[in-house]
Amino acid sequence: MAQATRGHRVLLAARLAEIDLYPGQDRALFTLWENGPQSQNALARLIGIDVSTMTKMLQRLERSGFVSRSPCPTNRRISIVSTTPAGDALRPELDRVMTEVQRQLTRGLTPEQVETLSSLLAVVRDNVCREAGACFT
Repeated sequence: MAQATRGHRVLLAARLAEIDLYPGQDRALFTLWENGPQSQNALARLIGIDVSTMTKMLQRLERSGFVSRSPCPTNRRISIVSTTPAGDALRPELDRVMTEVQRQLTRGLTPEQVETLSSLLAVVRDNVCREAGACFT
């Protein structure tokens, strides 16, 4: 299982690099697309990473033009993160990358085997969520 996890990370990192993203940035973008603008702290919590790591990730995404940060209207100390038009335009490419990675990972499996694998991995994910006390996107 560890080898498959490492292989997935390497493969995904290579595909993300093709669209100028780093590992983890995909999770931030998907979370913003699914949940709308979020405070920096809420986004870090949803993804399951440290706030300082989130800050560095957002700096890169902001420099790339994919997200913007603006002060919260009710508390100026809080930054609200949202995707930009350039970030939103990246979604079809990121969807394509994720589909391609999944296709590569399941090459040689029948549709029934892919379904079984997905079910088994859902159980593993639920176990991780339970042990971690939270489930992350």
